[in-house]
Amino acid sequence: MSKAWPLWEIFVRSENGLAHKHVGSLHAADAEMAVQNARDLYTRRNEGVSIWVVRSSDIVATDPAQSDALFEPSEDKAYRHATFYQVPEGVKHL
Repeated sequence: MSKAWPLWEIFVRSENGLAHKHVGSLHAADAEMAVQNARDLYTRRNEGVSIWVVRSSDIVATDPAQSDALFEPSEDKAYRHATFYQVPEGVKHL
């Protein structure tokens, strides 16, 4: 029995200057094949100028169940705000 090909996540940039957006997933033997298949599947009508392929197993994400602790407001961490620091008089440009 042969080993299944890994799953790849596909990101396409629709035009220069814009961010890549996740458009789907596909199975491929390697990164080169993933790019070729992504081009055929997700940019058939010239919808993109750039394709990223990322092996799904290489993606690390936060746990939504822990989002409160991870993204909580930082009001108690004044040092993170620019207003915490005094700008010396001699500094003209920051």
